[in-house]
Amino acid sequence: MIPFEDALSLVLSHAKPLEAISVPLEQCFGYCLAESVTARMDLPRFDNSAMDGFGVRLADVAGASAESPVRLRLVSTVRAGDEAGKELLPGTTTKVLTGAPIPIGVEAVVMREFCREESGEVLVARSAKPGENIRRRGEEFRQGDQALPAGLRINPAGVGLLATLGYTDIPVHRKPKVAVIVTGSELVAPGEELRPGQIHDSNSYILAAALRAMEIDDYRLASAEDTPEAIRTRLAAILDWADVVITVGGVSVGDYDFVKEVSELLGVRAHCWKVAVKPGKPFYFGTRGEQLVCGLPGNPVSALLTFYKLVRPALLRLMGESGAEPLPLTAILTAPIDKKAGRLEFVRGIAAVKDGRLVVTPTTGQESHMLSGFAQANCLIRFPKPAESCAAGEQITIELLDWDG
Repeated sequence: MIPFEDALSLVLSHAKPLEAISVPLEQCFGYCLAESVTARMDLPRFDNSAMDGFGVRLADVAGASAESPVRLRLVSTVRAGDEAGKELLPGTTTKVLTGAPIPIGVEAVVMREFCREESGEVLVARSAKPGENIRRRGEEFRQGDQALPAGLRINPAGVGLLATLGYTDIPVHRKPKVAVIVTGSELVAPGEELRPGQIHDSNSYILAAALRAMEIDDYRLASAEDTPEAIRTRLAAILDWADVVITVGGVSVGDYDFVKEVSELLGVRAHCWKVAVKPGKPFYFGTRGEQLVCGLPGNPVSALLTFYKLVRPALLRLMGESGAEPLPLTAILTAPIDKKAGRLEFVRGIAAVKDGRLVVTPTTGQESHMLSGFAQANCLIRFPKPAESCAAGEQITIELLDWDG
């Protein structure tokens, strides 16, 4: 049995980013950039107004106030998409709408809330500072600057920035093809009649949902009874297709746990088996060439927890994501928790802010077959390996659950 941190390092050491491909802008969400993206132009492209208002020269509005407004002649209106127009002369003003280019001579934009139009003139009721309410050309990027780094997972803002910069084809890492094989002679699909000793399969649906949350759509689901022949048939049929094979169940020490043995007969090299973590101790990891084979325990909470903490980081690495480490937070425990020393335990919890402090409450249903606690949780409480108890009121480390990466 190896420490959890060693198991994670071992899995990640075999997860290399997949090859680069190009995808259309409208499909790039959820992918990771295979190379840095540079600004093709200055951004903003030109000086423009940050809001609706009136362009002025500073000297013209010096000392202006509500009690003593300055009267300026309105000479033009510039909208977004217009050309900037003529140079602004002393004693005049131009109406500039949000995003409109700034005419030469305009030194500031006074918000329209402080101005009043009256018979071709504008009464300005406040002074202005240099550059006030003006977005300057290139203040975000200069042409050739790095706009987005390689390894960044593209979110909606990233899609928008790529569009703003004029990109239509985006260099990204291919997403992994994932096969999920759920073992168990007792399993039947939801909706089917349960005979004595049978239960509904939840793990197929759990892992399919977890993969979709990561924007991984190229996956296949299969099931196998608890026999070496059935497991071998399923595994052999999928190994040549998948980048990652995830098996569920059959990796413990029972009479019908054949996944590890069958995997190795099919050429999978075992790297670890049994991890000092709860839930999830029977986790198995191996490789066949560049393929990753991850054997998860069969209990639903154990399967989901080991997927989240050991498999998901590897999938993100294959997708090319960098810097995917969870952000640890410190919270005050609201109820005592206990365990046996010797294993790191991830306790499902609900974090909230109370009286200005971050607090965390363990959910009910902490056993490895009880999904209700996990379904309600928004964080994992990290219960250290040597500890046997943590009292209410103690500070403890948590990490927020982030299913989509």
